[in-house]
Amino acid sequence: QVQLVESGGQLVQAGGSLRLSCAASGRTFSKTTMGWFRQAPGKEREFVAATSWSGGTGYADSVKDRFTISRDNTKNTVYLQMNSLKPEDTAVYYCAARSRSWSTIAREYDYWGQGTQVTVSS
Repeated sequence: QVQLVESGGQLVQAGGSLRLSCAASGRTFSKTTMGWFRQAPGKEREFVAATSWSGGTGYADSVKDRFTISRDNTKNTVYLQMNSLKPEDTAVYYCAARSRSWSTIAREYDYWGQGTQVTVSS
């Protein structure tokens, strides 16, 4: 079992920055692929970014060059640094974990956090 707790979501103006955190517990974090997904009202959950246990990363085209995912295995925490935020980034952001190589598909993740709300005002 893996428990995930997100934090850092809040209201921010367009062009601003936020850093989301996801604290993990329950299994060997360093061997776990971690991902961030988001879901806006009326839309499906979509991939944002992921990092493998080896440190490899991947991003959705919509956030590439604006968002950065990173992990600190000593703190069992994964981060999502979000810069140049746009109103269309408004969503509930979820942290997810899986024990295999990284994936962009939500159903392939085994564990999920409760989500944190990010709202970007224009």
